[in-house]
Amino acid sequence: MADIDRRPADDFVITHADEAGFDGGLREFFDYRDLAMARVTGGKIQAHVIRAKDGHKATGGWHYHHLDFQMVYVLKGWVRFEYDGVGEVLLKPGSCVYQPPGIKHREIEHSADMELIEIVSPADFETIAIEAP
Repeated sequence: MADIDRRPADDFVITHADEAGFDGGLREFFDYRDLAMARVTGGKIQAHVIRAKDGHKATGGWHYHHLDFQMVYVLKGWVRFEYDGVGEVLLKPGSCVYQPPGIKHREIEHSADMELIEIVSPADFETIAIEAP
């Protein structure tokens, strides 16, 4: 990958935004930039930058994840989620949310310039689509 500098230590990695590539990921309405954490943590952690994909809107589908940890930090724009037992939450630049394992949620809408960082553990996890709670 062109956006990754490798150093002599196999567990050291730097990614650079000006050389970064975005590609597909979990949601078809977002683009994902891999920050290479899964590779250097043996799959324990995944971190990526997620941004709104031009011309795409959220589907609003309810789901939950089989994982141990999920955190979202908004860099730009805004995103509106709904969490079972919590309700709707608007996240804007500087907002950070810890989504407990298994919490049922959906992404309702986002701004065209939305960009966030998501950190999950483990790197590979299952997402289960469900009916509205």
